[in-house]
Amino acid sequence: MAAPIEAAVRYEDADTDTSFARDVIAGLSARPKRLSPKYFYDETGAQLFDQITALPEYYLTRCELEILRERARDIAQFFPAPSALVEFGSGSSKKMRILLAAAPTIAAYVPVDISSQMLVQEAQELRRDHPRLAVLPVEADFTKPFTLPAAAAGMAHTGFFPGSTIGNFEPHEAGAFLRHAGRMLGRHATLIIGVDLVKEVSILHAAYNDQAGLTAKFNLNLLARINRELDGDFDLEAFNHRAFYNSEHHRIEMHLVSKVRQHVRAAGRTFDFAAEESIHTENSYKYTLEHFMTLARGAGWTPVAVWTDSGKNFSVHALAFQGR
Repeated sequence: MAAPIEAAVRYEDADTDTSFARDVIAGLSARPKRLSPKYFYDETGAQLFDQITALPEYYLTRCELEILRERARDIAQFFPAPSALVEFGSGSSKKMRILLAAAPTIAAYVPVDISSQMLVQEAQELRRDHPRLAVLPVEADFTKPFTLPAAAAGMAHTGFFPGSTIGNFEPHEAGAFLRHAGRMLGRHATLIIGVDLVKEVSILHAAYNDQAGLTAKFNLNLLARINRELDGDFDLEAFNHRAFYNSEHHRIEMHLVSKVRQHVRAAGRTFDFAAEESIHTENSYKYTLEHFMTLARGAGWTPVAVWTDSGKNFSVHALAFQGR
């Protein structure tokens, strides 16, 4: 039995104050203004997103859980004994637990995330519930190189990237991430990845404009985080959450829109906003099955299986890495 996990392995290229400040200055100085969605996930943002996944409008988690529960045995075949499951951007372990129950060949779990508190908390709960599982959390920006724990060496590596987080990348960035994941996992690895599908616009609109206002709060928390960590003076009441479907690019766009002309300080700089000027905070691309498979092939992965929910709103793919 491994020793209890008290803390995650931390890498310097994780979400440090320096990189956050640098990216905020660059993003708010750009035209149009933008901020990376990876900075949504401080402790407050991670908790808000967990609440969003339970909303009736937010179909993505519900549909993906349906697939994982109904197809768990099929997915389990991609975990040879012994396997290390490496989850990129782990957050809650709810989805991983479904795979763990179906695949006793999983000997180690490597959650990789920048949200330290949730990372350690989930690791502790998994250790309690599965004392024979080696839980090896890594605190890092999963889009950048990091080293897998030595305890996972010698095992088959299977990546897990649920939630259609791949949709937050620009298409060329998605390809780059898939190549990066292949390098991290190694030749002949498998990646189980959730991908949201193109669908009726009204369903998409409701999912990102929920009646409870949680998505708006989640979006605005990015400004609150800048205030907390970078000595910002954003007035959250002076910005609106705006989310809409861009049909030309097949993506949901999220923005924070200034209600008035104003000047804001953050990270030691001053930034000017015109009335109705926006900060582009997130894209969420929607794919057809064929489009995503083509993207995966171009990044060195071979599609070997795909499953969808009963409404064909969401998909889970199994990809085998051949290398490029």
